Amino acid sequence: MEFKHISVLLNESVDALNIKENGIYADGTLGGGGHSEKILERLSGSGLLIGIDQDAEAICAAKKRLEKFTNVIYENTNFKNIKDILIRNSIENIDGAVLDLGVSSYQLDNADRGFSYIADSRLDMRMDLSSELDAYKVVNTYSEENLAKIFFEYGEEKFSRRIASQIVKTRGEKPIETTLELSELVKKCIPQKTVKKGSHPAKRVFQAIRIEVNGELAILEGALNDFFDVLKPGGHLAVISFHSLEDRIVKNTFASLAKGCVCPKDFPVCVCGKKPRGKIITRKAVVPEDAEIEANKRSKSSKLRVIEKL
Repeated sequence: MEFKHISVLLNESVDALNIKENGIYADGTLGGGGHSEKILERLSGSGLLIGIDQDAEAICAAKKRLEKFTNVIYENTNFKNIKDILIRNSIENIDGAVLDLGVSSYQLDNADRGFSYIADSRLDMRMDLSSELDAYKVVNTYSEENLAKIFFEYGEEKFSRRIASQIVKTRGEKPIETTLELSELVKKCIPQKTVKKGSHPAKRVFQAIRIEVNGELAILEGALNDFFDVLKPGGHLAVISFHSLEDRIVKNTFASLAKGCVCPKDFPVCVCGKKPRGKIITRKAVVPEDAEIEANKRSKSSKLRVIEKL
């Protein structure tokens, strides 16, 4: 299957980086290379892009798309390793970075990757295919209590306990092996009247399992702080999120980096000496325009937030 992914908020996120033609930039979620290509078009030969993705198939696809550019370093690893990546490449700091969080269109549309609740395949959902934990193991080995917790916390699924109970009951007879098996099970657990028009009853459960398999939320705050640490003064970090859990972490992390004094409000003078490290560029998250949503329905929930290092 051809690797296809439509980059969301493309111009808005790349514009937010204030590209310097000789600067060093990182695309922490390379995907199909859409954001990287836009950045590279604004760099001169002395500029550099670091393209990072834990999905080896994404790296291969991006190399084909970006083959005309010679000023690219490809790193097949998780973006949480940004500090190690820079050390490995003898780079001290970068001028900016973009993170397009979540799952790519290719991963969703490629049934073999096991992300889809409408196409049948073995349960998988790994972004890094070398990882030992996959959706099959989560569904068939996690305790009922743990499953319910994941569905509620990562999927905000109010029928989490009912679904977890049914999964444990079903797998007691035979393992749940495919995406459609799981999708149909979830569908039977959720009253149809509670499902939003145009949505799918299994969407939240699949999101929760995907987040668990890939540790998406567990690494996010630390990764954001590490990217901020390696920015040069004046450098920008642009982050695109796709659901409220991600966006909340991005928003709160940026707020913490931009916050100064943390003394109790009743202190007459500051004694902590804490100064803001960053300046929030997007006081309100940037969202796609109607034309982009019409062209790419998956962009609808996306939000862009940007912070500058002081």
